[in-house]
Amino acid sequence: MLEPIRQPAAPCGAWTSPITAAIVAAGASPLSQVLLDGADVLWLAGRASEGGRNTLLRARADEVNEMTPAPFNVRTRVHEYGGGALLASGGAVWFSNFADNRVYHIPANGREPQPVSGGGDLRYADFVLDAARRRLVGVREDHSAGASYPVNTICALAFDGSETVLVDGNDFYSSPRISPDGKRIAWLCWDHPRMPWQGTELWLAEIGDDGTLVNGRLVAGGAHESICQPEWSPDGLLYFVSDRSGWWNIHRYDHGVVHPVCVKEAEFAGPHWTFGNAMYGFASSSEIVCTYIEDGVSRLARLGLADGRLTPIDNPYQEIRELRVAGGTVALMAGAPTIAQELALLDLAGGTRKVLAKSIETLPDVGYLSVPQSISYPSMQGRSAYAFYYPPTNADYQPLPGELPPLMVIGHGGPTSMASSTLKLATQFWTSRGIAVLDVNYGGSSGFGRAYRDLLKGQWGVVDVEDCVAGAQHLADQGLVDRERLVIRGGSAGGLTTLCALEFFDVFKAGASYYGVSDLKGLDADSHKFESRYNEYLIAPKAQADAVYAARSPINHTDKLRRPMIFFQGLDDKVVPPPQSEVMVEALRARGVPVAYLTLEGEGHGFRKADSIVRTLEAELYFYLRIFGIDIPAGLPPVEIENLVDPGRA
Repeated sequence: MLEPIRQPAAPCGAWTSPITAAIVAAGASPLSQVLLDGADVLWLAGRASEGGRNTLLRARADEVNEMTPAPFNVRTRVHEYGGGALLASGGAVWFSNFADNRVYHIPANGREPQPVSGGGDLRYADFVLDAARRRLVGVREDHSAGASYPVNTICALAFDGSETVLVDGNDFYSSPRISPDGKRIAWLCWDHPRMPWQGTELWLAEIGDDGTLVNGRLVAGGAHESICQPEWSPDGLLYFVSDRSGWWNIHRYDHGVVHPVCVKEAEFAGPHWTFGNAMYGFASSSEIVCTYIEDGVSRLARLGLADGRLTPIDNPYQEIRELRVAGGTVALMAGAPTIAQELALLDLAGGTRKVLAKSIETLPDVGYLSVPQSISYPSMQGRSAYAFYYPPTNADYQPLPGELPPLMVIGHGGPTSMASSTLKLATQFWTSRGIAVLDVNYGGSSGFGRAYRDLLKGQWGVVDVEDCVAGAQHLADQGLVDRERLVIRGGSAGGLTTLCALEFFDVFKAGASYYGVSDLKGLDADSHKFESRYNEYLIAPKAQADAVYAARSPINHTDKLRRPMIFFQGLDDKVVPPPQSEVMVEALRARGVPVAYLTLEGEGHGFRKADSIVRTLEAELYFYLRIFGIDIPAGLPPVEIENLVDPGRA
């Protein structure tokens, strides 16, 4: 009998991996905004080799064609985060172009794109076709006032280029949706200081003979109810997602009454950071196909509208970012722990799946990919928190006898967002080298209901930090990781979490801050309209803000920072300027704590150059190996670590 092949043992952190920093830097090709138009499938693909522009691709009869050659960039900056830059109907396409903010039309006969709007200071998003009146209806953002905040409206853009404001007076709008008979329109709106996941309003009006709106009335929502994705069924009933039950569930508005369609402790929507998101669509007047998030994982199901029953649809995905439905066809943007984000078509009748596009064409062998476990664990103040735990995985190595791996804790950005389990090479870079990763969905994350989402209300810099600390302690208590080699890393908002965790708790032994926020007051000065009042929800109303900012800003508590840190800072960063990092670096330097500081020329808030990503990843790995006394692999560039006299366990 053949003896099983045993992996050689090597120190965790020193394993050789085929997932290099250069492979991580090459990254994925972003895929977004899938649409179905008859038998055609359309989507946007990012082109890193062309300055990161988004181009429109269309699959028709097994042939994929590019609809928007360079220099077109299908993208909008309404609310700054954009989305909803594309519309397709009857073979024709309309899209927003990033460079000039104009809306362009591609006729069904495929001629060159032609502008139908003036652009300039006017931005457009989330448009729908009003075919009877030969116009688009969408969200317009007017920046002509200059330095003051832009004005948002719902606007009609006629095919002759004329524009008519249909709805105004609110700070924000989204999701104008016209009924199948063309006689009614629904939309969402909200006002400062609320963010859309706090409270929005769903309005309904008739479209008059002259194209203006009449009899507008509020049908759902308010200051404490978040409404998402209004849609009309084929038979003319208005559906939407509301969190009035404490969970984003699907509802129906019928003859003045709102009815829940499916009551479930699951999320059938996500936070409105971008336009055009869809997590359900109509297969018929009697059935919806939907995705929902349960315990941090996406499910796919048919939803019977008569009985509210969910019937699971078999699929290999654990994160479904968006879907579109046309009859028996479902288009998905989805991923899983061993599947990078991809665009797939599901045939509901035959149960078949066809992949049209992949964000990463060639993946490492599965033997080098860590499959995360979705976990919950006790945190502080008696609450539970959630995370994805990635154990170290490498087909060629195992830990030394009795060795427990180091652990890296990551807190996602947003902060009203969530970590997913879709394959990310940046995570696998660490796990394939023998370092475990905990990707935390701290209190305040989406995907776990309204009460969990509201845990961060007034508590940013507290609850998120506590949940990251508790997650590390939980895994150490379970005997899964080395308590003496716990590290935490984060960028921007996640950098705030990192700095607070290292200042206010003695759990992590080292940390990495990527352009991390150390002074909360600086965020308000650089915020755009959409997020300009976000901190009133996350931290405190303006009247109390100064005192709370001072208490939570790491820059005011540098005397408590005692663990080794590495800082990465873009010299062109206007959101978190270099002094926010430099003050922290100088404090560690002055007290003799090991510290490294890497600055990057030509980089702003978020590193985009491939060589910057390679340099920072390799530097961070080198830093941890030196701090924990692990042998440095050949070829790993050194980094100057000040105050490091005797490398060993910190």
